[in-house]
Amino acid sequence: MTDELLVERADGVATLVMNRPASMNSLSVALKEALLAAVHDVSADPAVRAVVLAGTGRGFCVGQDLREHLATLEGSDPTPLSTVTEHLNPLVLKLAHMPKPVIAAVNGMAAGAGAGLSFACDFRIAAKSAGFLIAFANVGLTLDSGVSWTLPRLVGGARATALSLLAEPITADAALEMGLVNAVVEPDRVLPAAQELATRLAAGPTTAYAAIKQSLAFAASSDLEASLGVEAELQAAMGRTEDHAAATAAFVAKQKPVYVGR
Repeated sequence: MTDELLVERADGVATLVMNRPASMNSLSVALKEALLAAVHDVSADPAVRAVVLAGTGRGFCVGQDLREHLATLEGSDPTPLSTVTEHLNPLVLKLAHMPKPVIAAVNGMAAGAGAGLSFACDFRIAAKSAGFLIAFANVGLTLDSGVSWTLPRLVGGARATALSLLAEPITADAALEMGLVNAVVEPDRVLPAAQELATRLAAGPTTAYAAIKQSLAFAASSDLEASLGVEAELQAAMGRTEDHAAATAAFVAKQKPVYVGR
């Protein structure tokens, strides 16, 4: 694992910290490869029941490392943006389909693919000093990292179009108003707040959370009849889990349930 990504585990929570503060955690090839390996690892680890994605320094992640990218362009690479299919697409899919909750701790600017990574998470906790920028048009590019799918679902089609074409910064307060983030906190509270939420979720019915995420993702591009069918299939599976049996018994006994994620 490169030192461009720090991984911490505690209380059922894995915290993945992008660690390139000098470049506001811009996405080098090394960082993207480390992130992809880490999300695969924590996704498959049953001891990890929630995940936090964070960045060090002043920024969350400002997207593609443009210095590294310029070298690719100047080197006459015939596929200078192959990183989209090699790294960004599988990374966004893995975050979005993670069978456990994922929280982005947005401590500073989240721009371009950095914004896309945060949008692929289930929750976004932002510092008051944070911001978002759908920056692709500013460098003559179209959307990637899932933004064309996630952003309209978060803020609506008209607003997503304006944010993408105008490529103007969004303050944390504006992001909260438009539903782009779940909470805005003081800068020194953003990572603790995200980890507290992750710890709370990690103690919950994480198998049910995975099914809820799967159901919502399916319904986002399906009709009602098909969505009802998937709901029924997933509910039947949840009805056979230890967590459902324990929670039902606890409810009847007027006790607090203890979830084991099975």
